[in-house]
Amino acid sequence: MNDDHAEDSLRIVRAHGYPAATSAEMTSLDAHGGTWHVVDATGEASLRVAWPGGPVTERAQLRREVVALHEAARAALGG
Repeated sequence: MNDDHAEDSLRIVRAHGYPAATSAEMTSLDAHGGTWHVVDATGEASLRVAWPGGPVTERAQLRREVVALHEAARAALGG
């Protein structure tokens, strides 16, 4: 996620409360959501975002949920 999708992570954190984020890295994920390390002008923070479709029970569902987060972030940010 981090190496191939840095811009996607940045878009997700910007849409979920850190609009001025300059950097974002996913640090963990589980059945209920993902956690990102966020950097902006005020410092560093941790952001937890629940999966839009609710808890996942299979590994294949994780990708779908991350994609859903990204698509929602794009829609929210207009891009």
